Order: sequence, then C-alpha cells, then structure tokens
Amino acid sequence: MSSLLNFQWPAFGFAFLFATTVSAQPTNWNGPAPAIVPELQSAARHFEKYDVVLAPDKDEAEYWAGAPSVARDAQGVFWLAARMRSPEFARSLRGYEIRLLRSTDGIHFERVKSIRRADVPIPGFERPALRFDSASKKFKLYACGPWREGPWAIIKFADADSPEKIDPTTARPVIQAPAPRYERDVSVTEYKDPVILQAEGKYHCYVIGYIRRNERIFHYISDDGEKWQPVGDVNAPVMDLTGWHNFFVRPSSVLPLGVGYLFVYEGSSTQWFDPVYNIGIGLGFTFDLHHVTELTPASPLALSTTPGSFHTFRYSDWHWVNGEIWVYAEVSKANSAHEIRLFRIPVAGR
Repeated sequence: MSSLLNFQWPAFGFAFLFATTVSAQPTNWNGPAPAIVPELQSAARHFEKYDVVLAPDKDEAEYWAGAPSVARDAQGVFWLAARMRSPEFARSLRGYEIRLLRSTDGIHFERVKSIRRADVPIPGFERPALRFDSASKKFKLYACGPWREGPWAIIKFADADSPEKIDPTTARPVIQAPAPRYERDVSVTEYKDPVILQAEGKYHCYVIGYIRRNERIFHYISDDGEKWQPVGDVNAPVMDLTGWHNFFVRPSSVLPLGVGYLFVYEGSSTQWFDPVYNIGIGLGFTFDLHHVTELTPASPLALSTTPGSFHTFRYSDWHWVNGEIWVYAEVSKANSAHEIRLFRIPVAGR
C-alpha cells in the first residue's frame, strides 16, 4: 500500500480507507474515467458500506440531495443542512431549498425546516455551512447564491438558538468578490460553497472562487464569523490546478488531528467526462490552516461505488464521532440522481 496511507499522524496512528470505482461511461465517451490508483484500491472496500441519510425528492436523473453540512449541539444532537436540487430549473440555479434536519444518532434524520429560494429571496442555492458556536450556544448558517441579481456570494443568516428558528429574511452577504484593481486584473468573480470551522482562535472559511473560469480554493478568516478578510492576497488560491485535479480544485472539509489538520479537497480532470460535475476527493495536511501539503497527487481517494455516467463523490463533511471518522458526502447513483451517504471509518489504534 502507498506510504500515503501508512503516514503516522501526529497524536494519532490511523489509516484512511477509501472508495473504489466502476468503469461505467456514457456510450459516446471514449476518454479515461475517474479512477483510483492501484496502490490505494485495497483500502477502497472500506468505503463500500454506507447509510443513506437523505435521498432526493425524486429518484431520477439530476434530482440531487447533497452538499451536507453537519453540526452537533451541546447535547450531542446532530443537525444537518443540505441543498436540494431539481433539473426543472436552469443550470446553476437548480438548488431550490436548504433543508434542515435533526437526528439523535447521526444516521436517521427528520426534517425540521425548509428554507426555500423565495423565502430569502435568492435565485438559487448551493452548499450551506451549519455550525454550532460553543460559546454563544447558537447556530450559524451560511449559504451561497447570486445576491441581488449579481455575482454569487457567501451569505449568512442571523444566529439562532436552534436551526428550526433560523429566519430566512435575515440573510445578508458576508463574503463577496473583490473589485478589479486595474484594467486587466485577474480577479475572483464569484464565491460559492463555504466550508466553515473554528480553530486557532479564529473562524476560518474556505470557499470556491471562480477565477478565469476555474474553480479554486480561497481562505478567509474572521474573529466573529461575521466580518471576514482574506488570508494573504485576495486572488491567491490555496492549492494549484495540477495532476488529477487540473480542471477544478475545491474545498471539502477540515478535520482536526490534535497536531495539525487533515485538509479534504475535491477536484476533477480535463480528461474526464463532464469534469464540472464528475468530481472526486483527495487529502492534504496543514499545520497552519493555510499552507497545504498534498497527500494524494496520483489520483482521488474516493469516488462513487455506484457510478453511471458520473463517479461523483463531493461536498464531504468529516467528523470525529465515538472514535470513528464519520464522512457525510453527496454521491452519484447509477441513474445520475445524487443522495447523501454516511461512511463510518474505524480508526486503527483507537
């Protein structure tokens, strides 16, 4: 097995176990399919078992339940924010609802609230970010979409005692694209899909930024989760377009390791069928939450184990739960519907 999976994490010793892939492709596509390199495939079988925690409203192509964000409150209750998507609407505006759900075990969820586009109002949603503030005992909900008919931006709702009490009309932009600094400035034009965490005395937000039609990772920090500033130059991305993620590279999740952090990213290749949506995940490591050392340059580590035309495994959210790593992710099915799956990874030596 690759030395990547034998890496001894500071404070923990464990191996990560990841997904396999099936080479199903549309009949008119003769290019390479997303795949996991041979030295990682022995770990793939540990990603074959999963629970479906949220299905799309219709089990049909392009109906998606996805973009999960999970938070746990002071009593250990699990809260899930998800984006619901339908092909009935125009591309990039298909996210019609942020669905909020509750669970006592992290597996079986019940809907407690729906925030629809008209409630904000906003033309469409993508990935939300739900977090519980242990100091204030309140929930913070972030989302993204075209703000006031302008570019995509990161928005935030007013904090609430419970996700059920979040008021859609309180949404306002908190991270917006910078103005060009000169005539031909190569600037980020839009932001979407926030990944939020509290660490090292700050709030951190990793976002997808569109720059020259590519999706890249950008890093913002905040003292209070309300006012944000870029880390370093506003147009300097965190990771490069290279290798198997030479088309897109995007933030997915950050998992504390005691000393340093596992940085989970996702991406796609120009060689794959429809790389806008055909996405896999990889791993990096960071000590300072900004400089990332890539651990998976050869291939993705997780792809759908039930692929059709797409092998998509994206928008994953990673958590420590009862000595295991729980991974919630949006994953494609054979019929091109997407569902949210939970993978529970046992950790060696714990």
